[in-house]
Amino acid sequence: MQKIVNIVAVASGVVSLAVVGSGLYVYLQRDKLINNVKSQVMEAVSDSLPGLVGSQMPKLPRATGPVMAPPAMPSR
Repeated sequence: MQKIVNIVAVASGVVSLAVVGSGLYVYLQRDKLINNVKSQVMEAVSDSLPGLVGSQMPKLPRATGPVMAPPAMPSR
């Protein structure tokens, strides 16, 4: 019975160390992981919408039209 308890205790320690180690890895590598996900998302969006995303994006006009008059108030 003592051997079973020792095996469970060792297994519990190994699992705890694995959880803490993986959490520490994610914490230390979070910037790299976020940038990786961002680049994958941008690639997927660029492939889906080639005319709207990236260097092929339409340019904004340099000027706009004249000012519009305000709407007329309805008479009572």
